[in-house]
Amino acid sequence: MKNCITKNTAIVCLASLISCSSVADEYLTFFMAGQSNMDGYGYVSDLPRSLTKEQDVMIFHGNGVFDNQENGGVGKWDKLKPGHGTGFKSDGKANALSERFGAELTFAKAIEQQYPNKKIAIIKYAVGGTGLALNTGYSNWYPNFNEGKGLNQYDFALETINNAYSFIDIDGDGEPDTLKPMGVIWMQGEADAHASEASANAYLDNLTSLMQLFRAALRTDDLPVVIGKITDSEMGEEDIMPYIERVHLAQQLFVESDNCATYMSNSDTYSYGDDPWHYTSESFIQMGKDFASAYKQAVEKCGFGVD
Repeated sequence: MKNCITKNTAIVCLASLISCSSVADEYLTFFMAGQSNMDGYGYVSDLPRSLTKEQDVMIFHGNGVFDNQENGGVGKWDKLKPGHGTGFKSDGKANALSERFGAELTFAKAIEQQYPNKKIAIIKYAVGGTGLALNTGYSNWYPNFNEGKGLNQYDFALETINNAYSFIDIDGDGEPDTLKPMGVIWMQGEADAHASEASANAYLDNLTSLMQLFRAALRTDDLPVVIGKITDSEMGEEDIMPYIERVHLAQQLFVESDNCATYMSNSDTYSYGDDPWHYTSESFIQMGKDFASAYKQAVEKCGFGVD
């Protein structure tokens, strides 16, 4: 039997946690999710000194696992520092940082500049090779997934959000904190562009459904959403994303039809590193800045504000 955070009762559980939080220190909270290029493949050793220091930003990074595995979405709040890329693990009691980083480092710095004198928090859940369509990639985000234990990336994302909101005092200062949902930052689609024509053709419907479910879970109908444009390295002889144009069209159509969504397309300028799927360290540094700029556009597009 599933616990309360999944499927039909997930929104109710999350709603009660959000609405019952005591009002004290307010953290503007961003949900960053997707597959491997959101997880992050930058090398911590490549970071400039300015990005190696602990930031005055809180992060809850849900433990990433494949479908039906244990401990998906568990984690603990901590100050943001390098190491929240691929290879990061958490058992809910301690976080084990990796030697990699993602867009969260520069995104946090840029968002702090957009909202000076405000406290910032990030909730992150990302697993490489995961698709939106059922049976796509190594695991999938399809909300009605019911194979095995019936637990997939959608469930673990909700578990991550649920666990993050379950903490009364996220910064450990002895005072209750309030998390204000501010946006969804999404980087995913490579698996759907790789798998089949059917998965690519279903991407618009699947993306629209998932973003609406995230908004509902966070109880904010006009929550800004930023969609990161996926790219194809065109490295090697194999066409690794034969259906990428269909996914691009779906991403564009979603943004055009949604009053609070924008498209982060600067990824066209990113370079690739050790393999044909993942960007270089320099590109992940730029990605965080680009997501923050696109988020600002989304806020302006729909008039989403902060009290």
